[in-house]
Amino acid sequence: MDYKIEQKSVGQLHFDYKNPRLAEFDITSDTSEKEIVGTLWDTMAVDEIVLSIAASGFFTHEPLIVVEEPVKKQKQLIVIEGNRRLAAVKAILEPKLIEGIAASFPRVNISKQIRKQLENLPIIKVGSREEAWKFIGFKHINGPAKWGSFAKAQYISQIHKEFNIPLSEIAEQLGDTNKTVEKLYQGLRVLEQAEASNVFDRTDISGSRLYFSHLYTALGYEGVKTYIGFDDTPKKVENPIAKSRINETGEFLVWLFGSKKRNIQPVIRSQNPDLRQLDAVLKKPEAVRALKNGIPLVRAYEVSQPNSELFENALIEAKQALLKAHSYWTLGYTGNLEYLQVAGNVANLAESLYDSMENKYSELTNKKEKKRITE
Repeated sequence: MDYKIEQKSVGQLHFDYKNPRLAEFDITSDTSEKEIVGTLWDTMAVDEIVLSIAASGFFTHEPLIVVEEPVKKQKQLIVIEGNRRLAAVKAILEPKLIEGIAASFPRVNISKQIRKQLENLPIIKVGSREEAWKFIGFKHINGPAKWGSFAKAQYISQIHKEFNIPLSEIAEQLGDTNKTVEKLYQGLRVLEQAEASNVFDRTDISGSRLYFSHLYTALGYEGVKTYIGFDDTPKKVENPIAKSRINETGEFLVWLFGSKKRNIQPVIRSQNPDLRQLDAVLKKPEAVRALKNGIPLVRAYEVSQPNSELFENALIEAKQALLKAHSYWTLGYTGNLEYLQVAGNVANLAESLYDSMENKYSELTNKKEKKRITE
């Protein structure tokens, strides 16, 4: 991009409601400027930019990228790159924009000189969004100012659909050698397929935002792929979910993101170990039934595991817990009779378990010895 840098009044510059980072917050052309500033402030660390501007002013060598587009039949200068910086400037010049929205405003003094500078900001005006997509895409997908996975997927989808650019070309232009572009797009299409079939509604999720990385990561697990009928081959990139598994896809997405209307909380709290456990659950019909019946993920996961593995893990965990208790007892035990009785019960259980295991060991050893002799 080789364009002339201009100066424009802040009042002439408008937020981009199509911005991929705002897509997960249901921002539309009807959303007020105050709401957009509040969303950006609360979720995208705009306060850090305020502190930077207070110290050094607005960096003129990093102009906002602007396109002129009709919004509600009126032409506006839309900032398609730099919405966080625009939010910081507007918050400084109009503190009322964040009253009752932002948790806190940095306690900094903005000099009169900097305030004067902020009245007009450097911009580069492009003829269309298509002209700027390569620059913006590289910066935020593979470059130094990366977006979250959902914003990346939204932007890739916009480029692919609005500008009719093949995913392979997008990947090439962005320097993507790991099929990340294709994977992000397929993840978004999973959501869109489920919504089109009315088995999922992203506005109904239990949290305040959609953690798309949970879905994007989960689609790499074999158990998940089989359960929802996910086909990650290029020929199925637009419709990666088998029609026969669309209901299961809806269930899976609710397990990931929850549902306000149905008062269901997501079973995934953190990707590790929750996604691995969910993947194991989805491989076993009896474990899936347990999850459907409201059994917690960790218990459904136990159902999916072989009894031998559950026993071994429980035994090791019991040993670790006893070692920990033993290391603390000199300082932690104050002579309480109840805890002495608990320790006694533990000792009795351990002795009973050992006796049972010893008997079985002897029995199995004798069988092996007899078999060896007869052979």
